[in-house]
Amino acid sequence: MRSRPDPLFEQQFRQQDSSLVAGVDEVGVDAWAGPVVAAAVILPRDFSLAGLNDSKLLSARRRAALFDSIRECAVAVGVGQVEVADIDRLNIYWAAMLARKRAVEALVLSPAQVLVDGRRGIKGLKLRQTPVVEGDRLLPSIAAASVIAKVTRDRGRTG
Repeated sequence: MRSRPDPLFEQQFRQQDSSLVAGVDEVGVDAWAGPVVAAAVILPRDFSLAGLNDSKLLSARRRAALFDSIRECAVAVGVGQVEVADIDRLNIYWAAMLARKRAVEALVLSPAQVLVDGRRGIKGLKLRQTPVVEGDRLLPSIAAASVIAKVTRDRGRTG
């Protein structure tokens, strides 16, 4: 298993040099209370950010610093949230799917490829997708989405 996300590994998902690739991840699926928050992040082609990794492996201080750097450098960031009442109505699986879909739909640009952390693509999303197991540890765009989602949820706001 890779210890840091690898931009070269992510390049294989680009159709051509100008293709936009979005990484998607969510937080709150294992939480006892609170919303599920997902983020979709499109990074510049040659993006590199020291210390970027799965948000679960980072301190709160490091996540906050990375959050600001990602927001400054990203081509686009979208955030989707599903509240507790909807989680109770839908169940946590479908709530996470909805949060992911909302995050991608909140992007101001449409990606050619969506890289989704985990084993399953986003239900109902009509874009090309690739699920990547442990994507938040392998791919910079998913790691960035992990950080954006976690800090957004911790701060109690979206956007």
